[in-house]
Amino acid sequence: MRAVVTRVKEASVIIEGTINGKIRQGFLVLLGIGPEDTAAEADRLAEKICNCRVFEDENGKMNLSLDQVGGALLVVSQFTLYADLKKRRPGFSHAAKPELAVPLYERFMEVCRIRGFTVEHGEFGADMQVASVNDGPVTLLFDSAEM
Repeated sequence: MRAVVTRVKEASVIIEGTINGKIRQGFLVLLGIGPEDTAAEADRLAEKICNCRVFEDENGKMNLSLDQVGGALLVVSQFTLYADLKKRRPGFSHAAKPELAVPLYERFMEVCRIRGFTVEHGEFGADMQVASVNDGPVTLLFDSAEM
């Protein structure tokens, strides 16, 4: 699994002109799932992201985690994180098929909810418009193959 996580002051996802998910302070998570990914990887990645200490403390140091600042998550499926970029036109055969990706996407969000976080989301496979006010900016790349 791959995730691009941006610390945000606010973020939203719109589908067909309607706000589908919206958060204030927290993480915008663009989540990509590969064909070899497992439930264990979804669990581990959710834990890693939820515990990531990138919010500033009283001294201006990135030392606080999502729960310490009362943050939420906006999770958006992003199969393009598995794009093959060897040619001018990206190929997407390295992304998981929906029958594997959807349950892992749902599991990732459920693990975050079980930890007590508010989780808003997009819609798997939908055409979405994602907006965010990046904070910092702070953007991190997570890859379960490297954890």
